[in-house]
Amino acid sequence: ALRKGSDLEKAFATAALVYNNYADPEGKLSKAETKSLLQSQFWHFIQGQENKPKYQEIISSLDEETENKINFEDFMILLVSLTLMSDLLQEIKNVKTTK
Repeated sequence: ALRKGSDLEKAFATAALVYNNYADPEGKLSKAETKSLLQSQFWHFIQGQENKPKYQEIISSLDEETENKINFEDFMILLVSLTLMSDLLQEIKNVKTTK
């Protein structure tokens, strides 16, 4: 749908598509499904974060209250939070494109 979209538009469209592929018919993810999605689709951003208190807090919240589900908005906030604490973010900031 966004073949001619910008890189940023394509990135957000991809995030929405991945979420939708994992979500239940109501458009939500269980916390266990969310954790699985992060471990399989967001590994490079969460790799090495296991000892950070904020990361542990986020992951432990996914292990608690398993009956609660996560909607797309909460999922995007989760992705942004994990990205901001990621060591990979610093590496990305050091890369300059020539566009």
